[in-house]
Amino acid sequence: MAEKTTIDTTTTTDTKTALVTGANKGLGYEIAAGLGAKGYRVAVGARDAARGEAAVKALYAAGVDAYAVPLDVTDDRSVTDAAQLIERRAGGRLDVLVNNAGIAGETGPGWEQDPTTLDLDVARRVVDTNVYGVIRVTNAMLPLLRRSPSPRIVNISSSVGSLTWQSDPEINVGPVMAAYSPTKTYLNAVTVHYVRQLADTDILINTACPGLVATDFTGGVGRPVQEAAATPIRLATLPDGGPTGTFVNDDGSIPW
Repeated sequence: MAEKTTIDTTTTTDTKTALVTGANKGLGYEIAAGLGAKGYRVAVGARDAARGEAAVKALYAAGVDAYAVPLDVTDDRSVTDAAQLIERRAGGRLDVLVNNAGIAGETGPGWEQDPTTLDLDVARRVVDTNVYGVIRVTNAMLPLLRRSPSPRIVNISSSVGSLTWQSDPEINVGPVMAAYSPTKTYLNAVTVHYVRQLADTDILINTACPGLVATDFTGGVGRPVQEAAATPIRLATLPDGGPTGTFVNDDGSIPW
């Protein structure tokens, strides 16, 4: 029988909790590790419960206070159950939400998704995860975030969602990805509306582009995940009065 990781469930008023979706590996795991290193208790959102527990065990061994949260962002019941679990474990509040979970969808050679032959079922699956999943999770967690003195939301997007860059023939934004790229444009637009709706609250909402990251998502192509996690972690830990409604990478602002 596998050894079960035992973690103290006591929450103090000084302990901040961060939920990172898709945190069992890759960029999400590194964001979780980075927030944990800053003293956050990390709720590790993972669609696969066993992988979530394995990630928690690794984080705990590295000194991070973490616990697993079974979470399929495409499933309403799973998201509701996750919010209830976090409410119990985090003393009724959530301080940081990082919407990291995402998929690319099936691609052809060179990662291409040809719009003229695009399978609509593929497009629907990518939208459901990358956009509707963010809406599901954010809305479920908002009551908990509102109870935090310094709530933060970070949506992991991509520069391929920039219509300005996508429409400029002088800028290389990579292959045509007619399912994946538009979901990031959609996510950016939805984020702007969250910012507008919550403008009179203390919730800071920002969008981060981690760049091309060497993970399973990219087949190991790209820069180290430790580097890519830096900007999302910075946005998740902004001081009160910090920026909101931004779309940034390591170098600064990205045009919408």
